[in-house]
Amino acid sequence: MISRLPMSTMARTALDEMSNSGAFTRSPSTFRNIISREPGSPFLPESGRYHLYISYACPWASRCLSYLKLKGLNKAISFTSVKPKWERTKEDDAHMGWVFPTSNTEEADAEIDPLHGAKSIRALYELASSNYSGKYTVPVLWDKKLQTIVNNESSEIIRMLNSEFNDIAENANLDLYPDHLRSQIDEVNEWTYDTINNGVYRCGFATKQEPYEEAVKKLYEALDKCEEILEKQRYICGNTLTEADIRLFVTLIRFDEVYAVHFKCNKKQLREYPNLFNYTKDVFQFPGMSSTVNMAHIKKHYYGSHPAINPYGIIPHGPNIDYSSPHDRQKFI
Repeated sequence: MISRLPMSTMARTALDEMSNSGAFTRSPSTFRNIISREPGSPFLPESGRYHLYISYACPWASRCLSYLKLKGLNKAISFTSVKPKWERTKEDDAHMGWVFPTSNTEEADAEIDPLHGAKSIRALYELASSNYSGKYTVPVLWDKKLQTIVNNESSEIIRMLNSEFNDIAENANLDLYPDHLRSQIDEVNEWTYDTINNGVYRCGFATKQEPYEEAVKKLYEALDKCEEILEKQRYICGNTLTEADIRLFVTLIRFDEVYAVHFKCNKKQLREYPNLFNYTKDVFQFPGMSSTVNMAHIKKHYYGSHPAINPYGIIPHGPNIDYSSPHDRQKFI
């Protein structure tokens, strides 16, 4: 059965998701269909059938791109990146969101929509559902056969990419969610999402001091916890790279370049955590991962798309960290 979304009025960007207390509260994703090898599934894992829309700037979308690269699914599932900076998605209203360039030379590493010639991600949502009223987010996993959005929830997309395409994946033996570690991965994901992945947004989008103080306290308690764990093992769930590492990495790689400044997460920078910093370099250097990090897009997006936080859109010059430099994590081999 194909999952369709509720038609209630929802926030259209993350900046709209503010409570009366001044705290940022992220709403759930809405397209939640599952690609499965099970007979009778309307969404079978077929090569060439699906297209992934991403932004290099978005950590949630970058999770999915990471899986595409790590699993060797580049030939089976195509992908397109939007421009990094939010722009008007329609001429007749004020919504700002993800848009495609008008040509493949307009913005480096951003491409026109190859399937529909859409101007924006918003247009894809409206193509999939004429009554859609939620957020126009990336990632978007699009089904070219049924001409609809399969799923826009990154945590579900990465699970599908990990297991359902193994018959056509070049790196089918790489299992980032192995049976014996699933309970541990789920536990780590729960606290790292709330306090770190979403925690930096709760710091940055807070509009009152109290919710900011609460979020930043939890953020640094969680980073301290990670630092302690990584003193004893190479990765966050042991000595094997897992889903939990990919989910954590996409926030850590943006921390010093963006979150420490833009989201006021400046109590301590990532470079001041020896284990976390070396761990981030280690994951970055895992084959396939470095190509998923586009720091120019990341900085253009955050510093240029949130005028309430950075009204003049000035992009800080540094720190320009070299994550390809040597690290010490081989000591756990």
